[in-house]
Amino acid sequence: MKRRCVTEWRTAGFLLLCAIVFASAERATFTNHYLVELHKGGGEAEAKQLASKHGFSGVRKLPFADGLYHFYHTGTAKARKRRSIQNKQHLGNDPKVKRILQQEGFERKKRGYRNINEIDINMNDPLFTKQWYLINTGQADGTPGLDLNVAEAWELGFTGKGVTIAIMDDGIDYLHPDLATNYNAEASYDFSSNDPYPYPRYTDDWFNSHGTRCAGEVSAAANNNICGVGVAYNSKVAGIRMLDQPFMTDIIEASSISHMPQVIDIYSASWGPTDDGKTVDGPRELTLQAMADGVNKGRGGKGSIYVWASGDGGSYDDCNCDGYASSMWTISINSAINDGRTALYDESCSSTLASTFSNGRKRNPEAGVATTDLYGNCTLRHSGTSAAAPEAAGVFALALEANPDLTWRDMQHLTVLTSKRNQLHDEVHQWRRNGVGLEFNHLFGYGVLDAGAMVKMAKDWKTIPERFHCVGGSVQEPQKIQSNGKLILTLTTDACEGKENFVRYLEHVQAVITVNSSRRGDLNINMTSPMGTKSILLSRRPRDDDSKVGFDKWPFMTTHTWGEDPRGTWVLEIGFIGNMPEKGILKEWTLMLHGTQSAPYIDQIVRDYQSKLAMSKKEELEEELDEAVERSLKSLLSKN
Repeated sequence: MKRRCVTEWRTAGFLLLCAIVFASAERATFTNHYLVELHKGGGEAEAKQLASKHGFSGVRKLPFADGLYHFYHTGTAKARKRRSIQNKQHLGNDPKVKRILQQEGFERKKRGYRNINEIDINMNDPLFTKQWYLINTGQADGTPGLDLNVAEAWELGFTGKGVTIAIMDDGIDYLHPDLATNYNAEASYDFSSNDPYPYPRYTDDWFNSHGTRCAGEVSAAANNNICGVGVAYNSKVAGIRMLDQPFMTDIIEASSISHMPQVIDIYSASWGPTDDGKTVDGPRELTLQAMADGVNKGRGGKGSIYVWASGDGGSYDDCNCDGYASSMWTISINSAINDGRTALYDESCSSTLASTFSNGRKRNPEAGVATTDLYGNCTLRHSGTSAAAPEAAGVFALALEANPDLTWRDMQHLTVLTSKRNQLHDEVHQWRRNGVGLEFNHLFGYGVLDAGAMVKMAKDWKTIPERFHCVGGSVQEPQKIQSNGKLILTLTTDACEGKENFVRYLEHVQAVITVNSSRRGDLNINMTSPMGTKSILLSRRPRDDDSKVGFDKWPFMTTHTWGEDPRGTWVLEIGFIGNMPEKGILKEWTLMLHGTQSAPYIDQIVRDYQSKLAMSKKEELEEELDEAVERSLKSLLSKN
């Protein structure tokens, strides 16, 4: 079955342009979850009466919209190939019900620099010295100094107090002695079993240890002689169990993402569509609506912070084909291993904002991520970008303690401005500078998070100006793409100058593209900004054989032009990479610009960073010169 969905609506001044494209060889699978909308005036009491009357075991109001309810049956969701017509008709015929929609089931997969001598942090937790991603002294054959620089943030007094992070996963072992004291029961819920106890379901292979391991990275208690230490060890952690059922549904995802947004500050997600190198998928309509509601209304209007693992598909996949990781509303996090190289499972894409750490190519058994495990145990083997996202959530918790007034966009700006190249190196993609001098990498984003730098900048941070959205232009005439060359198109835009929605300083840029080809996986799409920054919007995906669905209004996103002036000519290049002759048709390219009209202090911050960078380069050159002189002197002395 092929299915396409394109939705447009306005939410709190946002023009939300979404496109979900997905394909399945089988018929749709339906669950025992229903979206029910009551006629105006119908309240929660009435919804409960209806649920009881029609044989449903439970009902829950959806917090992100008026009049919408989740009707469900307890126990494991039963998968059906046909809609449950009888249940739907009985409830749908009730005069109090405006509409009813049985939820389809779909799949979601878990995504498994300072001088070291200056650091004086002592913890009695037995795994603390093995947590190289916190303080890297070269343990497990790592590179000294390559870490999250949490020691500096801790020494400044920031440990995550007053901040709650929700782990949206397969549950949390909240009885674990390293998590129990920091567990926020009020903010926790089990959307798989519809109860307030998100304890992981037992399996012989401990498959449901994922969420517990992620929780320990964020909020494991310090100095209690148990396991290790969380990045934000005085923060509160909430468990949202939502992955452990046969199929995911839009209503469960939306409910999880919108759960208690005035209590939960940060949502950490280490899952997404299947990382098989051929899936193009993302959030459905309710989840998009919940996320929009979260960034607009969460945390008292400052916005919920969504942290997402970029994906584990390696060189076979591209995280711009994942609508969660490539969303403007999420902070997409990739990973590096303890010597600065990429992990073999890392996906690259232009929407990744920054990186943290995970396990990788090292055979050393202590090169993994040390954290809590099920049933009171500890582990050294947590892995994948699953491990990277919670580390980032922990760093953001430190920044929120330093400045609770940070908005969701402030956090993204801080991430861009304080992340460091450090000693990260990618064999495929070089480090480059965008039009305002910010250094980025196609895989690592703007570099590894630096907790010390982030909390120091966060303390005095002024809230970013209002955000605007501008359609920079559109090409709607079909254009052929040939095997023996690239299709090159240009759009010249004034970025809505002179209008209320003028965008002068870029944040996110989307290229909304509709394209079909004889083999989708061989498509390569690049876009260059007026200031000369090239973003790789889509890399080759050798396992993607699609020849029918293509991309239908898919919003490819880049963060690489952050801070640039969007006015001028944008260039889009589309071609094929592969050995077989291919053909295709580009049907649409629409340029969406998102950013601010005025941000003078951003200009100053960029100038300051460029000045510091120039000074550091000068110092490096002086050091190299001194070393050369010293070598020459030693050579002369040895000859004499």
